[in-house]
Order: sequence, then structure tokens, then C-alpha cells
Amino acid sequence: MAFNKVSRRLKLRQGIRKKLSGTRERPRLCVYKSNKGIYAQIIDDSAGHTLVAASSMEMGKKSITVETSREVGKKLAEKAKEDGIENVIFDRSGYLFHGRIKALADGAREGGLKF
Repeated sequence: MAFNKVSRRLKLRQGIRKKLSGTRERPRLCVYKSNKGIYAQIIDDSAGHTLVAASSMEMGKKSITVETSREVGKKLAEKAKEDGIENVIFDRSGYLFHGRIKALADGAREGGLKF
């Protein structure tokens, strides 16, 4: 069976999710990107709750660039600090750790998250 871009990413994502799971002490930072925005959430998998979320849409950005992704990462880290979260596990959701995904991770690190 031939894979297209989306099904290949989803298959990679399943393999990553088998290995990663977030707890209340060290939740999972999950990233999703679409053509119109980039989204990041910090999730407690043991309880099944989203603790903190940030996106380019809530910031009012119309295009997603590397700089926008970095700002989303900083905003997420800022919200996480208010919630008392410092350590997270990074879940790239099957995306390559390059470009906008890397910029979001760097922005979260600049904001004070450790992973």
C-alpha cells in the first residue's frame, strides 16, 4: 500500500504515541499544524485532560511562519508557568523536527519549559 503524506505522518504518530505518555508531574506537549495555523497543547494523559493550550489563531496571526511558531511556543510556556508546569515531554506528532515545529519548541524553551 502506497502512503501519501498524511497517512505516513499518522503512522509515524502512532509509533511515537506508543512510547510517550504524559503525567501530571510531566505532561505531554503535543503539536499540530495545518495550512492556516499551528496549535500546541499540554496534556495530562493519565487524567485525559488538556491543561494548557495556545495557537496562532488565538493570537490573531493569519499566516504561520517560523516567527509565529516561536511566539506560540513562548505563549504556551507563559501559560504553563502560570499553571505551575515546568517539565514536559515533547510530542512532535510525526512531523519532522525542523522549521516551524523546531521554532515552536525553541520558543517554549525560551519561555522556560524544560524537555
